[in-house]
Amino acid sequence: MATTTLTPAASAYRSGLYEWLTTTDHKKIGILYIVNSFLFFFLAGLMALGIRTELAQPGLQLFQGNELLYNQLFTMHGSVMIFLFIIPMLAGFGNYVVPLQIGAPDMAFPRINALSFWMLPLGGILLLLGFVTGGAAQAGWTSYSPLAQDRPLSSTGPGQDLWIMGLVLIGTASILGSVNFLATIFKMRAPGMTMFRMPILTWTVLVTSVLVLMATPVFTSALIMLFIDRNYGGHFFDPSTGGNAILWQNVFWFYSHPAVYVMVLPAMGMISEILPVFSRKPLFGYKAFVFATAGIGALGFSVWAHHMFTTGSVYLPFFSLMTFFIAVPTGVKMFNWIFTLFRGQLTFSTPLLFALGFLSMFLIGGINGAFSAAVPVDFALHDTYWVVSHLHYVLFGGSVFGVMAGLYYWFPKMTGRMLGEGLGKVQFVLMFIGFNLTFFPMHQLGLSGMPRRIADYASDAGWNDLNLAATIGGFTIAASTIPLLWNVFISLRAGKIAGDDPWEANTLEWATTSPPPPYNFDRLPEIRSERPLFDLRHGRSANH
Repeated sequence: MATTTLTPAASAYRSGLYEWLTTTDHKKIGILYIVNSFLFFFLAGLMALGIRTELAQPGLQLFQGNELLYNQLFTMHGSVMIFLFIIPMLAGFGNYVVPLQIGAPDMAFPRINALSFWMLPLGGILLLLGFVTGGAAQAGWTSYSPLAQDRPLSSTGPGQDLWIMGLVLIGTASILGSVNFLATIFKMRAPGMTMFRMPILTWTVLVTSVLVLMATPVFTSALIMLFIDRNYGGHFFDPSTGGNAILWQNVFWFYSHPAVYVMVLPAMGMISEILPVFSRKPLFGYKAFVFATAGIGALGFSVWAHHMFTTGSVYLPFFSLMTFFIAVPTGVKMFNWIFTLFRGQLTFSTPLLFALGFLSMFLIGGINGAFSAAVPVDFALHDTYWVVSHLHYVLFGGSVFGVMAGLYYWFPKMTGRMLGEGLGKVQFVLMFIGFNLTFFPMHQLGLSGMPRRIADYASDAGWNDLNLAATIGGFTIAASTIPLLWNVFISLRAGKIAGDDPWEANTLEWATTSPPPPYNFDRLPEIRSERPLFDLRHGRSANH
């Protein structure tokens, strides 16, 4: 088999903490993204436990006399989970895996890559500083105006301004990262890797980067306008001074609905790499999957106002139709995933279990979202716990289960050691049960009229048992992180040696050592399809 030899760059690689703090190696930066994101995940999870403990039974328990702290917790829980966990976590996997998958020695702009990462913890610190400077932001992660304006019982103090500045910093990091991904994917692919031989994960990161590049500057402009409103007498969003609160909603959701796909598309790509490996089949409908991914990216900018049906200021038929329409490419993907598994030689390792969890939970999230696309149904369910359930089935049942599948799949490549299967399966069972116990009852809570973002409810409303079940589920999810942490700890110390390709996988990252050298590859196999390692393993050379 012909190979392409790569010459390693001549550079001295220092070890220890200093090397990690100053590194421009995409692999180390990817690991830093992942570790940083998990730290914020645990922090936001603690906030969620506080919220669920308060709602376990009627009456104020934890926050009696301090309801504003409850508002701060649900605001910061959502903000941290979305902006400091899910989006950066998927960017971390992209940082580590994408250059390896396309046969590149590094990202196109290594120093900008490092800068993008280090903006994240700084932005996170700014968000959280509100807790020690008079109160964090408390207008919800959507930060609707005029609620986000500086007025009594609203977002008084510096917390909301710190939230704005933190998100501007995080958004800037995302924009720089997206430019870096696009340049890397378009200009640094290995010889023979055409666009339609790229792995699906690389395709999803490509489309995600386009979404980030087009949508994030819009959100940044809204944040700057809100900052001007709050501090310099601007009148963009405050109706009491001639502004328009609906303008904020339009600009915010024009970013935040494409951002949903920023949070899901890379997870879809990770699942699309895992399912073929553990079913011993090629991905069903590779090109259809690529076009569906591009279709989701394009249509993602046409549905933002379905979040605004009840405002009376948007054209309901158009946005309802487009919301139903965007389910079509997602349905194509679901069809392809199922037929990839159909009649495959399934190996039920932990990555596949989490991938199957992704498929089932994301399907529920998609279906309950389609209900809300019907305008009369949305009128009834808007701002109830149905919406909370839908959001979490998409972003936890989808993104988080995808992240866990990816962690178990690529951990051997990152560290050279396998995670334990027993602990992995325990974690999956606890997380799967806890997740459904937490969020499935919220469907019924929403149907029975429980509004979201409340700290208390009447004891005769009929919501007691469902809220108690959801709280027990929340603590079960928290318990599921214990086997994960223990698994990582013992695997790093004395885990089974992985070898270069423990899964007998298909893509280029498994062609190098585990972990890879600083320059990634000594040599590359000839690339004649989207599965170059499969071709190399089986001596195939047919052109696609």
